[in-house]
Amino acid sequence: MHQLLKFVIAATIAIGSIVLKPAHATDLSGAWATNADQCSEVFIRKGKANQIGFTALSEQHGGGFIVEADRLRGKFAKCKIKNMKEDGQNVNIIAGCATDIMLSNVQFSLKLIEGNKISRTFPGMPDMEISYYRCPI
Repeated sequence: MHQLLKFVIAATIAIGSIVLKPAHATDLSGAWATNADQCSEVFIRKGKANQIGFTALSEQHGGGFIVEADRLRGKFAKCKIKNMKEDGQNVNIIAGCATDIMLSNVQFSLKLIEGNKISRTFPGMPDMEISYYRCPI
């Protein structure tokens, strides 16, 4: 009985320390544009729910994407995040994406530069990088 009591106390402490640890999940939610000065040219709020969407000519102003909970939206694709792994400043995302003509899995590698700036890198292309800025919409 004494061994069982020790086990229960140890398990309770272990579980409590896991549950009480603060989460350090990266918050990527919001609208992200390639040029911070062009946010109003890329994104618009519309509808009764005041939902963020893309302007008609968003791609002419650098484009961007929208992150909402477990989804990523571009002007021409909608993606559901299947897996997201943080490794220091890097966030690797695997998402299932759908366009009007196809379904595919896409890998996103993002590097956190500062609170409202990220950089997308492309696996296998070390010199390719696109910066995005969170829009205050």
